Amino acid sequence: MLELTEVNHHIQKYILSKLMRQKVARFRDLRPPSVDTNLYSYHLKLLLKSAFVDKTDGGYTLGIRGLEYIDRVNADKLFVRTQPKIITMLVVQNSDGDLLLQRRTKQPYIDTWTLPYGKLHIDDRSVVAAGERESYEKLGLKNQVVTHAGDCYIRVINGDEVVSSTLVHVCRFDRDDIVTDENLMWVRPHKLAQYELAPAVEDIVARTFFKDSFYFEEYDVQI
Repeated sequence: MLELTEVNHHIQKYILSKLMRQKVARFRDLRPPSVDTNLYSYHLKLLLKSAFVDKTDGGYTLGIRGLEYIDRVNADKLFVRTQPKIITMLVVQNSDGDLLLQRRTKQPYIDTWTLPYGKLHIDDRSVVAAGERESYEKLGLKNQVVTHAGDCYIRVINGDEVVSSTLVHVCRFDRDDIVTDENLMWVRPHKLAQYELAPAVEDIVARTFFKDSFYFEEYDVQI
């Protein structure tokens, strides 16, 4: 019997929808109406094997993968809802006041310049820890101390359609010894407008340079 990677079958969704609204359910309570017992049992076993469901002394409950799945889906129709991306972004300056930019080498916004960034990982113990991890993964800096400067919410819009939405945890630090290359460069902050930038980069830089103890901003960017 194969293990599940996604929940697509309507019987599996029915079982998980029942367990979403109760801690423990009996075998007979999870069976969809008018579904053959053998077919129902097959899909329940698949969910058990794949850790979407656990069997306990009192009946059946959501397993660890079931909890992860339910956390991501629409509560009524159980489709996986598109969520905003959450990233940490690094505002790095050297002692001359130059700003570090990194070229995007993939879509979206390929060949534009942005601040070094990466997606937040579910096992990052904090936003600051995520920023420190990204400073190592993107820039090769070990044990870099970062400051969580603020948060930004960026919506990229084309006409009336939302193309993307991103929650940005902005971290900053100063560093002089970063080696640049064709995809990494130092630029004068007042010359940012001369470069093709990814959405909201110039806004984030300008806001971070105020050096408040912490800030929050929202940006709608038309493309």
